[in-house]
Amino acid sequence: MLRFVVRRLLLLVPILLGLSILLFLWIRALPGGPAAALLGERATPEAIEQVERTYGLDRPIWEQYAKYLQNLAQGDFGTSIASRRPVTEEIQRRFPATIELALSAMLFAVFLGVPLGFLAAKRYGSILDHGSLVTSLIGISIPVFFLAILLKYLFAVKLGLLPTIGRQDVLIDAEHPTGFYVLDGIVTLNPEAAWDAIKHLILPAIALGSIPLAIVARITRASVLDVQNEDYVRTARAKGLSGGIVDRRHIFRNAMLPIATIIGLQTGLLLSGAILTETVFAIPGMGTWLAEAIQDRDYPVLQGGILFVAVVFVLVNLLVDLSYALLDPRIRVS
Repeated sequence: MLRFVVRRLLLLVPILLGLSILLFLWIRALPGGPAAALLGERATPEAIEQVERTYGLDRPIWEQYAKYLQNLAQGDFGTSIASRRPVTEEIQRRFPATIELALSAMLFAVFLGVPLGFLAAKRYGSILDHGSLVTSLIGISIPVFFLAILLKYLFAVKLGLLPTIGRQDVLIDAEHPTGFYVLDGIVTLNPEAAWDAIKHLILPAIALGSIPLAIVARITRASVLDVQNEDYVRTARAKGLSGGIVDRRHIFRNAMLPIATIIGLQTGLLLSGAILTETVFAIPGMGTWLAEAIQDRDYPVLQGGILFVAVVFVLVNLLVDLSYALLDPRIRVS
């Protein structure tokens, strides 16, 4: 198992190195360039030349990249042009909001999608099966921003049950030592703050989790249908094992490989920053941060933020690989 993990970790090095090269070249190929973005309306040719000389942008591209790698090795992602704060500080401030939202959305998707897909497969051809297919198609078809607006109108405006924006009510007296508002309310023994943070997550999590829910349900259904017709499942039933034992030990566990894959990929995508959902619900996460950076041409934020998001996505895929090894021991020696 240790050799399996080390091999996967070593494979991440060339992936991240290649990504850093592509990102570095892409940022410098954008119109205007970092110097023009930094100067704004004062971007005269003389001023641009001076800024490029100050920040080393006039040096050969390979020398700039070497300096960039050196800064990354020290944990320096640069400084935001708009806020004048280090990019690492901005990431520490905004990423917890995205993690809370993404994990809430995936919990919603998994705890509804997996049972729904499993029951649909077990009752293949029934009303439940057809209903789950229709529901999954609707979930995939509805745009996230449109569903988010509908949820806000129904549950916040019409019924007044849930809040519409932000992560917590401004009137709540709460401390945030970790940046995870739900966890902060728990560790600081402030149940009011924890519950308020949960209420702020419900609508965004449902909106963001609608597409993963549909995908997880369909993959679960297809995987269970494939597994339950295998010879070892029929053999287990022929031995007289109860239906519950066959479902748990022989069907569900062997069907988990593709389900784990899609859960891992969807989690990585959600952690990458749910721009539309965060924008509709005014959540100060990675998605809104990167969207603002695009509008402001904040190149250090784009470069550092996208690279960080890519690292997170790669690490989530590594966890998916490790889950394969736990679910199927044969993979460890492959």
